[in-house]
Amino acid sequence: MTNSTATIRPAFTKWPEYNDRLRDVVARLSAQELAIEPAEDRWPLWATIGHLCCQRVFWLCDFAGQPGADTTPFTNAGFECPGDDYLEPALGPAELSGALESTFGIVENVLDGWTLEMLEEEISRPEWGADWVHTRGSVLQRVFSHDIWHAAELNESLVANGLPPIDLWD
Repeated sequence: MTNSTATIRPAFTKWPEYNDRLRDVVARLSAQELAIEPAEDRWPLWATIGHLCCQRVFWLCDFAGQPGADTTPFTNAGFECPGDDYLEPALGPAELSGALESTFGIVENVLDGWTLEMLEEEISRPEWGADWVHTRGSVLQRVFSHDIWHAAELNESLVANGLPPIDLWD
């Protein structure tokens, strides 16, 4: 395979496993556990998880033009994201684990469809303002690091409340 046809999946071999582990932990949480607010100024856990999923759709579909938003609960990700835009109604474990699954389907399509050369392509949304110019690679790095950031944030809250953490490295 040449660089022009090699997909980027080999660079992200663990991401599907990370998503599965996060999904499995979320599916086991109760509605009461998902309602835990880590601090007065932070969202309940369910909103953080919903936000993580919704931002996948925003960056990969709304910004980068990847199809698939309609297969998720976040068809209007720019304006209706948990945490960012609403805290009611709360999403439950089945809804959140389903959202982790459906939004990761978009990630899977990116990993299988984008090539190394595509990562250098600039994407711009001038209608959103002058700052909305990013390479595909930076968008993907943003989404991956955002997932990991919130997984770590969730772990902090889970452990502080006596719950088992998401073990990304078992």
